[in-house]
Amino acid sequence: MNRKENEQIRVHDFEPGQDCFLEEVLSGLRKSQKELPCKYFYDEQGSRLFERICSLDEYYIPRAETAIMQAYIEQMAEMIGPGALLIEYGSGSSAKTRILLDHCKELVAYIPIDISREQLLRVATELASDYPWLNVLPVCADYISDFALPLVNQPYRRRIVYFPGSTIGNFNHIQANDLLQHIAELCGPGGALLVGVDLKKDPAVLHRAYNDPHGVTAAFNLNLLQRINRELNADFQLDCFRHHAFYNPSEGRIEMHLISLKDHSVSLDNATISFAKGESIWTESSYKFTTEEFAQLAFTAGFQVERLWTDEKHWFSVQFLVNRG
Repeated sequence: MNRKENEQIRVHDFEPGQDCFLEEVLSGLRKSQKELPCKYFYDEQGSRLFERICSLDEYYIPRAETAIMQAYIEQMAEMIGPGALLIEYGSGSSAKTRILLDHCKELVAYIPIDISREQLLRVATELASDYPWLNVLPVCADYISDFALPLVNQPYRRRIVYFPGSTIGNFNHIQANDLLQHIAELCGPGGALLVGVDLKKDPAVLHRAYNDPHGVTAAFNLNLLQRINRELNADFQLDCFRHHAFYNPSEGRIEMHLISLKDHSVSLDNATISFAKGESIWTESSYKFTTEEFAQLAFTAGFQVERLWTDEKHWFSVQFLVNRG
């Protein structure tokens, strides 16, 4: 059934409040290895910067993943099947989702979940206009927190979670296992997960991807401090920090940090956070996997890898996991 032209998209809102933001920032900055949650990268400016990162030649992930989707979309659509409810974790611009929507025209509904409310509403409105047959039900939430899915007023055959972009790599193995278990419970028996997984490769390729010569990734990293200044009234001086990303081979991950360039302090909510020269704030991890490592992680969490597709260079994979329950 086509959507009425005057019908407005309504966001089901579980957006974390400022108190939660402040609590997580203070908690992270008080650790011996200072850290900040990478989920807070994606304010409006951060989302725009990330879209620019995705267009860079050095950042291979979206290009490789899109190539996989385009090459094997018929197989993916067949595995999803008719009558599915599609739920996307960290939907962002939903660019790759459009490939799915173009080929899965018997979906019951699409539920994009994202923490960036402005982008979520804009993208959901665009999708509802471009796919008038599709019921689009956006949810603003941190998908690792508690939230409820909106009611779908049509029966569906199975739940399919779509988790693209290698975001699963932002979690350490314990956290990733917990998240995959949560997704398995959300999918339920007969449900499945279509997930993007970045693969281990030459560290030089990884270094270029996270240290682009245009400085876009550096601006994206530093924008997190700017957001804290704006929303939490902190007084970070951005020129006191520099972006630093490197591959940690023993852990199999890229680490992104902000390095303090001098001894100084920052005020935040009546607290003073001291920085020594050379001290870092750890802002993001991006774990890379072999196919065997990820299969074991998925199995432990209750999934079985049913299909796996890679690009020609075997740099990236898209995997279809089924709930073993």
